[in-house]
Amino acid sequence: MKWQIYLKKGLAVGLGLAQTGVEQAEKVIHQLVEKGDMTKAEAKEFFDKYYEKGEDTQNKTLNKLNIATKEDVKKIEARLAVLEQRLNDFSREE
Repeated sequence: MKWQIYLKKGLAVGLGLAQTGVEQAEKVIHQLVEKGDMTKAEAKEFFDKYYEKGEDTQNKTLNKLNIATKEDVKKIEARLAVLEQRLNDFSREE
């Protein structure tokens, strides 16, 4: 179980670094807009691409670690709701 502690700590560090990266990107982009080196529209497009790439990398990492994403959990919850409804319907028929 010691590996689970290291995994949790590693994920926490990774997420902290990712957040720091996002904050630094926002700061640099804001400075570029203030200097006139980039328009607000260009800054938004650049940040959106940067953020999307980060999410993609995060999802790939979680997938490699075989950790469920929010989307995976939502799919399971939807399937569970269908099964619960079928079970309730079956119970009423008896």
